[in-house]
Amino acid sequence: MIFTGSVAAFLAWRLVWVLDLPAPYEAIGTGAVYVFVGLILAGMVLPRVFRGGAAMDLLARLANLNMGLLSLVLTGVVLRDLVWVGWDLLSGIPAFAACSVAPRLDRFLVLSDAVILGGGLVVVAWGWKQARSTPAVCRVELVLPGLAPALHGFRIVQLSDIHMESTTPAGWLRLVVERANACKPDLVVITGDLVDGSVAALASCVAPVADLQSRHGIWFITGNHEYYSDAAPWITHLEALGIPTLINAHTLIEHDGGRLLLAGVPDHDGARFIAEHRPNPAAALASAPAHDVTILLAHQPRTALLAQGLGVDLMLSGHTHGGQIWPWMHLVWLQQPMKSGLRRLGDVLVYTSRGTGHWGPPLRLGAPAEITEILLRPSPQADHPSSD
Repeated sequence: MIFTGSVAAFLAWRLVWVLDLPAPYEAIGTGAVYVFVGLILAGMVLPRVFRGGAAMDLLARLANLNMGLLSLVLTGVVLRDLVWVGWDLLSGIPAFAACSVAPRLDRFLVLSDAVILGGGLVVVAWGWKQARSTPAVCRVELVLPGLAPALHGFRIVQLSDIHMESTTPAGWLRLVVERANACKPDLVVITGDLVDGSVAALASCVAPVADLQSRHGIWFITGNHEYYSDAAPWITHLEALGIPTLINAHTLIEHDGGRLLLAGVPDHDGARFIAEHRPNPAAALASAPAHDVTILLAHQPRTALLAQGLGVDLMLSGHTHGGQIWPWMHLVWLQQPMKSGLRRLGDVLVYTSRGTGHWGPPLRLGAPAEITEILLRPSPQADHPSSD
């Protein structure tokens, strides 16, 4: 509450009070700012108190959109103020002052307010369309030295961070499933954060994942949001749909004479919720039969630090959403060793998906969602560039 009030006061100061408007207009502008910010708080609290119903779903959707717009408006205000401060500092330099025309402050503030608010609305509309569209297939050819010839061209479809919730449009996941199936994968993996809500609330929404098709099945690992949504019932439910969860475990996939070991670990923070769900790549790979290549599924890229020296050829991750929204994508580095794409972390080659859905603000700005199609290629010598 204090944080929300502080944000509202800051925006009212920088967008309204600074203009020195007549009292009625200043009051109207201030009220609009507080309603705009307050709607976010209401959308976070009220749907939890009054569960279910179209009105609460609508409120949650508006709150999430407002959250995205708020992030853009705050960024715009800060950048605007930096421009003005910079101009003011440069004006103290005689050479600059002599060849420049300083804008009037009142006109600059009015114009910049219009650009910030109008531009923010346009960008939010575009970002909302990007988030609600069916993700494009992102094709990635991964060269794994020494890959068995039988596994040349082995095709994996990775879905990650779908984040199904009550506000997700009906039919969106079915379109994702259809596009994934069109890739004709040999293997489908879901690398966590499938849901945001209970089995009781979302079982029907998640049902389309049962229609995923691949030669060697569909495999799941938990993400942090499964634990926020009570992971154990979800693991049981997905098992009933024919989608097993790899919890510090592995399975051997035999493909045309090639042998691929698929291992999976719980989310990096799983043990905070279920004691046995501490990610342990060594345990996941223990007692593995002879195989040609090892692929580890781990929701968070930083789990690669636990997999050093274990002979993991490739780790598939998600969690970061590629940052999802500019400019906050640049903060991913505070928690994870990579943002998205392909990178070698120590001796583990990691591919981190930008995610198939979204979380929080229903926006994608600068980090498009993806359905990842991975093709394995053999090569005795290969360089693996970073694509963050």
